[in-house]
Amino acid sequence: MSVPDLSVEIAGLHLRNPVMPASGCFGFGREYARFYPLNQLGAVVTKAVTLEPRLGNPTPRVAEAGGGMLNAIGLANPGVRHVAAVELPWLAKQGVPVIVNAAGQTKDEYVEVVRIISASGLANAVELNVSCPNVKAGGISFGVSPQVLEDLVCSVRKVCSLPLFVKLSPNVTDIRQIALAAQAGGADGLTLINTLIGMQIDIRRRRPVLANKTGGLSGPAVKPVAVRMVYEVTQVVGIPVIGMGGIYSGEDAVEFIMAGASAVMVGTANFTDPFACPRIIAEIAQFMQEHGIGSLAEIRGCIA
Repeated sequence: MSVPDLSVEIAGLHLRNPVMPASGCFGFGREYARFYPLNQLGAVVTKAVTLEPRLGNPTPRVAEAGGGMLNAIGLANPGVRHVAAVELPWLAKQGVPVIVNAAGQTKDEYVEVVRIISASGLANAVELNVSCPNVKAGGISFGVSPQVLEDLVCSVRKVCSLPLFVKLSPNVTDIRQIALAAQAGGADGLTLINTLIGMQIDIRRRRPVLANKTGGLSGPAVKPVAVRMVYEVTQVVGIPVIGMGGIYSGEDAVEFIMAGASAVMVGTANFTDPFACPRIIAEIAQFMQEHGIGSLAEIRGCIA
């Protein structure tokens, strides 16, 4: 059989394969570029970028948990102006589409961050982060109300000339209603899921292991929840969905694609295996060859 076609088209973006790192798990790509050329990836997704620099939450803010990890980083980043001046010019030279994750504490901050990213001419798409559970203002507060989210996306859409993805939180009653609100506001695509809110207690010290008390749970433990939500959302929206949550292998990625995802993001796996993304790409290709699958379109949403 000929080499399978792993390429995908998402909201006007051409990706050579469906695998990209999830925001917050790859920095701005420089560290991982020491291990392999970034152009092996479908795209690079940056960590969250805010209007002003943020130090993030107090430490400890990362902890191992059963079946994954808890984090409460708090959107630590150098600010959008630094990112546009320093990180994006470097990323633009790596020969891979660049998706910038944008966050804010207010609607006006979101709008300004996206305006600067869009005007830079150095990004290929924006991922609107309305699902971070580890900041006291902004973040998830925009992603749990359909009305609030639709208004935010609509406002951002007016200043964004790039493909606009909205990253959804699983910490809601019905993710389908949130997805439909993002679509109504003008999103070109959706990414899901972000982390589940969790907590872990050090029973000897009688206090939470994270300074923030709660954090986002990611890793293999969340995969069944993520697959279910991707399936539910792809049944009701007419825009592409990028799935994530506990992907550690090519077969994990194929599961998301069969649930309806157009592409996938790999998060926690990058911390334990810096070669996780290229390995998963190779494993997807191997699965396709072994099962006579010529392109991902043949299996996308096949369980529907």
